[in-house]
Amino acid sequence: MDLGIRGKRALVCASSKGLGRGCAEALAEAGVDLVLNARGAEALEATAAAIRAAHGVQVTAIAADITTEDGRAQVLAAVGPVDILVTNAGGPPPGLWSDWTRDDFIRALDANMLTPIALMTALMPAMIDRGWGRVVNITSQSVKGPIAQLGLSNAARTGLTGYVAGTARQVAPFGVIVNNLLPGIHDTDRATALDTGVTKAQGIDMDAARAQRMATIPARRYGTAAEFGAMCAFLASQHAGFIVGQNILLDGGATNVTM
Repeated sequence: MDLGIRGKRALVCASSKGLGRGCAEALAEAGVDLVLNARGAEALEATAAAIRAAHGVQVTAIAADITTEDGRAQVLAAVGPVDILVTNAGGPPPGLWSDWTRDDFIRALDANMLTPIALMTALMPAMIDRGWGRVVNITSQSVKGPIAQLGLSNAARTGLTGYVAGTARQVAPFGVIVNNLLPGIHDTDRATALDTGVTKAQGIDMDAARAQRMATIPARRYGTAAEFGAMCAFLASQHAGFIVGQNILLDGGATNVTM
């Protein structure tokens, strides 16, 4: 399918690896020029070079911490006008409700709620002026079905979801379409970190931890960054103009909800 976005320009955050890279790869395959951002310069430059070589699109790499004011300022100063924004940032660590402090919540909100809002606030006015734009926020399955040990993520990402629900409907009349992608467990470093925590807590090896988690997923496997990226590219495409303010689960059926 031709996504109709060849020649568009996208900013993809946290895109040196994992789900962010999956999104960047899929957009590049559709002919979109990219601005990639991540904290680690070495991995980011390697990803940028690989995407240039594979897809022949323009790729600019900006190493900065997008969750800080200085990092966002650095990225926004360099990025110029973009047609597609993919927000993404690593989730806060798991833990116990009784251990979290106000500072823990502020860090989670800064990374997983306020940073996407700041980027949308900065970049959507120009999209509105041009009459076309796409925003895809990578959040979590936990906004549909909370995960007890990920309470910091549950809180921050659900806050973003509420913001998007209203904002998406305000900007849609101007051709700017905003939606959220809700990943479950995908085969990324985040899954490895969570599974490592299980191995330590239960005294089992990694294969056993993964098998235990897969048993809770109706698809009986972890997702891949490539299939996640394909959905991101579709939501960024010309074909997604009637999908407004939605929360799209990609979790292999793990979240047991009707709607």
